[in-house]
Amino acid sequence: MTSALDEIKVVDLTRTLAGPFCTMMLGDMGAEVTKIEEPSLGDETRSWTPFWNDEGTQFLTFNRNKRSLSLNLKEQEGIDIVLGLVAKADVMVESFRAGALDRMGLGYDAVRAVNPNIIYCSISGYGRTGPMADKPGYDLIIQAYSGLMHLTGEPDGSPLRVGFSLVDLFTGMMAYGSILTALHHKQKTGEGQRIEAALLDGQVATMSYHATGYMATGVEPHRLGSGHPSLVPYQSFPASDQHFILGCGNQGLWERLCPAIGRADLLEDPRFSSNTKRVENRAACVETLSEIFQTKTVAEWVEVISDAGVPCGPINTVSQVINDAQVQARNMIVDMPHPNVPDLRVPNSPLKLEATPSSIRRPPPLLGEHNEELLAEQGYDAAKISELRDKGVIGS
Repeated sequence: MTSALDEIKVVDLTRTLAGPFCTMMLGDMGAEVTKIEEPSLGDETRSWTPFWNDEGTQFLTFNRNKRSLSLNLKEQEGIDIVLGLVAKADVMVESFRAGALDRMGLGYDAVRAVNPNIIYCSISGYGRTGPMADKPGYDLIIQAYSGLMHLTGEPDGSPLRVGFSLVDLFTGMMAYGSILTALHHKQKTGEGQRIEAALLDGQVATMSYHATGYMATGVEPHRLGSGHPSLVPYQSFPASDQHFILGCGNQGLWERLCPAIGRADLLEDPRFSSNTKRVENRAACVETLSEIFQTKTVAEWVEVISDAGVPCGPINTVSQVINDAQVQARNMIVDMPHPNVPDLRVPNSPLKLEATPSSIRRPPPLLGEHNEELLAEQGYDAAKISELRDKGVIGS
């Protein structure tokens, strides 16, 4: 089938998670992605544990459908090679600290000088303006700075990091969406543009109803464990064997739940007569339901409550998710051939387009695997490539 982005060329100067997730999704949809890496160690995630046959699993997760060019950007010839690549590219994505690429000769103005229609996407912690612009950004730090950690954890416990690298991955998705929007604009007008995707911006946006609620009431949101500030019951509950999740998102679901669990009398309790009342009496409602749910197992309650048409489900482990029938039916875990990891399996792309589906055409590259191939495409002959290697401009 046709790939949606198969004529798009991307130069990728990103590392770790946010940028590589963005460029991997572009690659999954057909774009030709050239990943620029530091020659001796490459992307930091190549050395992050755990390993699979000596290959870093985080690198394996985020770098399929790319070619690797190991390039020393401290050498002018290395900069010249990048400028040669971007001159023929549609998109450049970078995640250097603010100002670093300007000093190296790869800032937006320098790149636009060789390609006036380039789409230049900068991924950073705090954005390129404001008093924090020059600070490095990391998922954990932004989880704290953005208020996400303050709202994560039990009410009487410490603030907690979200289990996934949610800030990085959401920023990667922001960058991907922004690039596609810019490509659409370019298709209509012929104009490229500069794009920003800042970790902090994304988390302020996803704070959403918490932020608006605070601005409306002046009441500081606080941690609710697995609970929801506007809905009750909408959280995890203990069964006799382990916890499960229950989501009564409206009054109709509450009116289905109570008879299903053998407590139709709760519908007459004035403390629980509406969602507003249940939020006001959250502790009493949660305590009442917790006592009920501890009388049966998760499997028993999930069957009973689901049969009543009320959303609920088990709290799965990673291994349970990977082997789940629904996940397998959605083809979300796939085999990916790799020269050093023959049994490699990874999460698949979540993008589902029937006419232009995602595809895996290349495994995550070895460091500098495509040096000769990419430089030959730029017009360098074998002698010049050998000279660049000897001078340390490209990796060996």
